[in-house]
Amino acid sequence: MGIIPIPLIIWLIEDLLYLIIFPGLVTILVIVIVIIWLERKIAAKVQMRFGPLWVSKKIGGALQSLADLLRYSFQEVIIPEKADKLAFILAPGLMFAFATIALIFIPVGPYYSVLFPSYYTILFSLALIIITPIFAITVGWASDNKFSFIGALREGFLLISYEVPFLLSVVSMIIIFRTYDYISAVQSQLSFLPGIILNPLAALTMLIVMIRTTGRFPFDITEADSELVLGLYTEYSALFFGVGMATPYVELYNFSLIFSLLFLGGWWPFTLNVMNPIYGLILPGIIVVIKAFIVMAILVFLRAVYPRYRLDQAVRSGWSYVLLLSVLSVILSVGEVVFLR
Repeated sequence: MGIIPIPLIIWLIEDLLYLIIFPGLVTILVIVIVIIWLERKIAAKVQMRFGPLWVSKKIGGALQSLADLLRYSFQEVIIPEKADKLAFILAPGLMFAFATIALIFIPVGPYYSVLFPSYYTILFSLALIIITPIFAITVGWASDNKFSFIGALREGFLLISYEVPFLLSVVSMIIIFRTYDYISAVQSQLSFLPGIILNPLAALTMLIVMIRTTGRFPFDITEADSELVLGLYTEYSALFFGVGMATPYVELYNFSLIFSLLFLGGWWPFTLNVMNPIYGLILPGIIVVIKAFIVMAILVFLRAVYPRYRLDQAVRSGWSYVLLLSVLSVILSVGEVVFLR
């Protein structure tokens, strides 16, 4: 009596490891720190920015990230007098939370265990990812600052123009794999071809949407510092500012994991049918995270080589070229299913 069954203990431990350690919150924080460092170094090297290149050069510039962390941790939290205080305080945390919670439904191995197992993991993860930008709009509205409000309006315009192509690109892969589950989608690729070969149009569409949704160059329009100070986050300081600026990198991590699962074969070349904590979760998980990190590194490289789009250019491209590309990707998927498979 009172003794917890061993299978239940193992199940709970696996869940905690997945959500907290790998590929959960700890891994997210490590990857965010590394990718920010890499983004600075790449931009500094290409654009000859001597500060990021030379600060603590012997240890690769690690002191810069440490200095930023200390600054955010000990800065005074200032809340504008006319701001909607409840929304001002909660919005950054909720934005970060929903971006992180989406990881619950994104598997990194064929035998992973989650708190809410389902055959609709693709739909659930997309729902949480789509909700996240709403809190970004709330951040700009709650600040009672004209620059923040303009940034929020820009986020709204861009969100509407790129969300439909994103959903259509995922729908095109659902049509090909005939499943709403990430694991089944990866298994289909292991027995046939990776998604990026089956539907390159959908892969290209999703890459563009990833760049836009996470505010990478040339789509850093909502926080354009040369026009809007810091846009959405102009009135934020201390850890509130740090959480707000880290959230797009968490979203980038989620998008990159999804891209790896739907287009890059997931944990391929791992195909062993071994229900073992090491070979069933850790090894394939490392493969998926490495693929996701490579995708992230490619996208942050754009900071060094592309100028920023104007808002009208970005919105027009979303409603014309990117939307057309996503529709063509759906047509391609339907054609493959009807005529080739």
